[in-house]
Amino acid sequence: MRILVADDDRDAVLVLTMLLEHEGYQVRGVHHGTEVLDAVFNFAPDVVLLDIGMPQMSGYEVARRLRERYGSARPALIAVTALTRPADRVQTRAAGFEYHVAKPYEPRELLALIGDLSRPS
Repeated sequence: MRILVADDDRDAVLVLTMLLEHEGYQVRGVHHGTEVLDAVFNFAPDVVLLDIGMPQMSGYEVARRLRERYGSARPALIAVTALTRPADRVQTRAAGFEYHVAKPYEPRELLALIGDLSRPS
């Protein structure tokens, strides 16, 4: 499974990338919303772990553009964000995210969500 990690916090990308690689996933990391669109096209991830508050383009806008470009063939989206209010969760769901994970997160729980996405439904 291929996973794209998108966060403006370089340390967060590094740590999450190392964790996912240790679990056997193919991983790429980017730091700006605009980079996500190119990375999805070039890397073809199955899952995108996407921060909401990023420079150049928010995670919400990235999700909208991925829906426009790929429709139902887009990768699964998991919001990994410091936005924790119930309204934030509603907004991520409306934007097309499958899951909303609040920072700081429990790594095992995030890995379980990714595992759920990799199982056939």
